[in-house]
Amino acid sequence: MVRRRLALAASVFSAAWLAACSTPTVTRVVLLPQANGSASAVVVRGNNDTEETLSQPYQRATARSRGGPVIDRADPARLQAEHRALFELMPAPALHYTVYFDTGGAVLTASSQIAMSEALEAAQARSGGDIVVIGHSDTIGSQTRNDDLSRLRAGMVKQLFVARGFPAHRIEAAGRGEHDLAVPTADEVEEPRNRRVTIEVR
Repeated sequence: MVRRRLALAASVFSAAWLAACSTPTVTRVVLLPQANGSASAVVVRGNNDTEETLSQPYQRATARSRGGPVIDRADPARLQAEHRALFELMPAPALHYTVYFDTGGAVLTASSQIAMSEALEAAQARSGGDIVVIGHSDTIGSQTRNDDLSRLRAGMVKQLFVARGFPAHRIEAAGRGEHDLAVPTADEVEEPRNRRVTIEVR
């Protein structure tokens, strides 16, 4: 009897999940859809160095000991039914939150306190989960000042999470200043939606 096993792997850059079945003579790779619906792809190479690219969800490549990969499409329902346990091991998709600040400082707006609580609750519900906070500013003031201000805002949000019991070593904080505006504006324009920290719970 031929033994088969399924392995799941994630690409660091594309975050595309792959499901692969293999035997001594056959290897199968299935490209699974990303949770956020964005595009992903993987290149499969046969033993004769022939390459095929999987770029559509549930495309499947079957490669044998000789010859190039053969491309077809896996049945999603059957794939998940046959390998339910492995699908259940896949991490939950990242969650995103945004909090906003009053002009010129690191004081959260009142409504942002709710988003902070929701983000913390989501992070605590994930075993081994972590948080990435990125600070931003509008275009009022110099770029150097706004870089510093965005880092201050990110650090303040991190400290709020730590004060509420989330481990500091599982929080990454950085600042982008006015380099990644949510609402593009000219220089020296006050825009509340740009004075923000984005929070990703992974």
